[in-house]
Amino acid sequence: MSGRMRWRLGAAAMGLLALGGAAAAQQAPNRVLRMATSVDAATLDPHATNALFTFLVVHQVYEGLTWRGDDLKVQPGLATRWEQVEPTRWRFTLRDGVRFAGGEAFDADDVVFSIERALKPTSNYGIYVDTVAGAEARDRLTVDIVTRVPDPVIPDKMTRVMIMDRGWSEANRATVPQNFAQREETFTVRNSNGTGPYVIRAREADQRTVMVRNPNWWGWSANVARGNVTEYHHITLTSDATRIAALLSREVDLVHVVPLQDVARIQRDQRLRILEGQENRTVMVGMRQDLEELTGSDVRGRNPFKDQRVRQAMAHAMDIDGLRRTTLRGQGVPTGSMWTQFVNGWSEQTDRRTPYDPARARALLAEAGYPNGFTVPMDCPVGPYDDACQAVAAMLARVGIRAQLTIHPNAVFSQRLRRQEPMLYMLSWGVPTFDASYTMRAVMASRSVGGSATWNAGGYSNPAFDALLPRIDAEGDPEARRALIREAHAMHNADLGHIPLYHMMIPWAHRTGVTVTHRADNQVQVREIVVD
Repeated sequence: MSGRMRWRLGAAAMGLLALGGAAAAQQAPNRVLRMATSVDAATLDPHATNALFTFLVVHQVYEGLTWRGDDLKVQPGLATRWEQVEPTRWRFTLRDGVRFAGGEAFDADDVVFSIERALKPTSNYGIYVDTVAGAEARDRLTVDIVTRVPDPVIPDKMTRVMIMDRGWSEANRATVPQNFAQREETFTVRNSNGTGPYVIRAREADQRTVMVRNPNWWGWSANVARGNVTEYHHITLTSDATRIAALLSREVDLVHVVPLQDVARIQRDQRLRILEGQENRTVMVGMRQDLEELTGSDVRGRNPFKDQRVRQAMAHAMDIDGLRRTTLRGQGVPTGSMWTQFVNGWSEQTDRRTPYDPARARALLAEAGYPNGFTVPMDCPVGPYDDACQAVAAMLARVGIRAQLTIHPNAVFSQRLRRQEPMLYMLSWGVPTFDASYTMRAVMASRSVGGSATWNAGGYSNPAFDALLPRIDAEGDPEARRALIREAHAMHNADLGHIPLYHMMIPWAHRTGVTVTHRADNQVQVREIVVD
């Protein structure tokens, strides 16, 4: 694999390595971690696309004011402490002495700039600043984040808003995030300059990204991370068989996405370990409901998905218990909820599935005027649930909905979703804030409410649902807030705005001699990994 690498050393990385050469010589022996995953980062711009696999790379290099540790609790990051000084004002005290990889000093102006950048129309991180009116620098190391309404989860949201250097961004004409949906090419697509524990030494998109330890990272001297990895190879192997073969041959040390059919074989190998656990991620079906006619369908002059009976028929067609037994090999949790039990706002009351009943599904389609069903294009991404996409398409076909499935590269699929091109699709959605408002605003709210942060590609819209969101934002009593979330979730479930299917379980695998914590958010924090 290394023979295919085109090495490129960025200016910031060159300067860092020159500055850190002496320090590196005094460090412990070189510890290399090679991790294989199925999908590469689509960009290095930290505000361009809010996708799991992109953040998996970006957050090794950039940092937020807070971060979520391996225990999934919010911890100090670039901010050492924070407090809600007014109902709509959070005050963050910043860490002194921090520098970016290029040598620039970190201060409050960079935080203000980064918050403003995340608020730009081309940002896909708007869901993390959806309540934010602005940021104000009170002095060099103090920033206030001002919200339009009270927002109790601002510290959680700040784990995902990565901080950039204003001067570097301005010098490289990168003050606005890349327009990812339109495939815009900007400096930040291929270059980075963060304050984090690693810097990118070389990158070949869709193949390999090599990072080296940032010797000037504040966290090493502060002993906030236990890891000893000095060089990290982030390797993209889209083929399941190739990824597992690389683990078995010791070409990689850790596999982030393990095909379910290979779990038992890996468990039998004494040199390897499987890490299992439910993910904070839900797979769902989305349908284009706002068009008068579906593009690519054989139905003319109307849109079947506008009819609730059709959506009910689709829900009745889903044999999720069967999917779990066969396609998922037991590695999934059937659900009727749009989020997992890890999320603040989850309730048994709203986690009830529509029962599997194909006869009822066919009857509902006939009642809606589609006795012979209909044809519709269906989109899914390459990755950990593409087999489930094929199984769902087959289930729909059995009741008469002929889903013509296309499985796209992940970046292409994400761009199509952003442009609202799929007519029928499956989506996996995690909740990095661990609060239900994240999913409600990004996926379930009307697109006009979600704005640039929206992933509601199907165009579901219910004004009564939207009206509950500001009430949820403003409610200071935790139990009363959860009751409003349940009310909104029940409303969406009754509409079948989306059809939740199952919560994911994505096993990881590693060789012996690697110590890593499996996380419910499916993120790997290299700074916490120990290798021997």
